[in-house]
Amino acid sequence: MNLLFATGSDRKLAEASAACEPLGINVEQTKLEITEIQSEDPMIITEHKISEAYRLAQKPIVVTDTSWSIPSLNGFPGGYMKDICGWFKPNDFLALMSDKSDKRISFTETIIYKDKNLTKVFAKQYWGEVASAPAGTGNSIEVVAQFDGFTIGQKRDKGELSHDPKDYIWNDFATWYASLSAE
Repeated sequence: MNLLFATGSDRKLAEASAACEPLGINVEQTKLEITEIQSEDPMIITEHKISEAYRLAQKPIVVTDTSWSIPSLNGFPGGYMKDICGWFKPNDFLALMSDKSDKRISFTETIIYKDKNLTKVFAKQYWGEVASAPAGTGNSIEVVAQFDGFTIGQKRDKGELSHDPKDYIWNDFATWYASLSAE
């Protein structure tokens, strides 16, 4: 069973493959020129992305999008993370958090599948905290957002994924997608 995944991210491809391959699903990456719109509503971003991906590919396809939220900053940066990571250095995030007692941070991973008859959405929120200092390699948020005591950048440096693959929303998706072939 094959799955076409529109992404330019090797990290996202690895996460998808970790969940899908054990169920016999081969994840095939395609890099499409999709203009990523910005919105306060992350679901609008993801829905636009899947519509464009399906229009370009003209076959069943899946996309993901990640939105971030820092409660003590009123949910900043939300769906704007892609641009914010280009503008902010790790220390910019730390400066924003310097006087905050609530260091919680979350990201919501949304996966949307589309074929000619169906659009199916999966989403899951993951909670961590903003580290006291940057650690590891990656973009600005990946080196300051820590989960289970390690930043995403530190886990990447150790050759690990950001979370235990059993915790990924990709597992819910893969189970559902594998069931399609059984029908």
